[in-house]
Amino acid sequence: MAAFDIAQAVPLRIDAHQHFWKYDPLQHGWINDDMWVIRRDFAPHDLSPLLKAAGIDGCVTVQVNQTEEENDIMLGLAAAHPFIRGVVGWVDLTNPGVGERLAEYRRSPLMKGFRHILQGERDRALMLRPAFKRGIGMLSQYDFTYDILIYPDQLGYTREFVAAFPDQAFVIDHIAKPHIRDRFITEEWKDAIRAVGAFPNVSCKISGMVTEADWAGWKPEHLRPYIDTVVEAFGPGRIMYGSDWPVCLVAASYEQVIGLVEDYFAAFSADERAAFFGGNAVRFYHL
Repeated sequence: MAAFDIAQAVPLRIDAHQHFWKYDPLQHGWINDDMWVIRRDFAPHDLSPLLKAAGIDGCVTVQVNQTEEENDIMLGLAAAHPFIRGVVGWVDLTNPGVGERLAEYRRSPLMKGFRHILQGERDRALMLRPAFKRGIGMLSQYDFTYDILIYPDQLGYTREFVAAFPDQAFVIDHIAKPHIRDRFITEEWKDAIRAVGAFPNVSCKISGMVTEADWAGWKPEHLRPYIDTVVEAFGPGRIMYGSDWPVCLVAASYEQVIGLVEDYFAAFSADERAAFFGGNAVRFYHL
């Protein structure tokens, strides 16, 4: 209920997940030939008119490169562009001196949390390593959130991971990237996402779905069963809208991405829509 109260008091519409970058073939090697449309720079002036057209008041920009240098760049962009309401950066959580880094970042009110690209790690259970968990255990001391970027095969580890930190605010990015392009929803993913959603300290971003679907042939009906499952698992108070712009451009325009969820949530109450499109993100990230 608290999320709905905040949504009413602060009627902000927030895109809780997007990126900026200066394209570099080495740093952005994950952008393959099929993703040529995003092989260029993306800056605040590219996103601002899209947000305005969609009636979105602000955004949370999320790390792409696992460097602290990128943190400085993103914080600089956020300071210069007020519509960037917060930054999710990267820090080496396994560093014995990570506490000092977190204390330093706490001086910036625009730094809201951190993320590691767990989906790309050879060790699928990296999140359960003692050194990594030690770093995670320090985040709540500084009121930082943590974005969990994983593939479905890591959901089982994630359940154990979030259970170890009941006081830490977590959010699953991109509904854990199920294989939507296969055009059938697996019971394994549904059971696993429900198991993680049972923990009250975990939220979920309804984001990144079009890039997991058939880029050229996806339709809203291919995605709705996944949204149904996430809404059931997390409830209206722990889900957030995220565009995953500009990555989404490989499969859809910004207008198509937000139109998809606008249509889906049209039947929900005004309070529930306000929570999903902003209130929950405001609460989670302390925007």
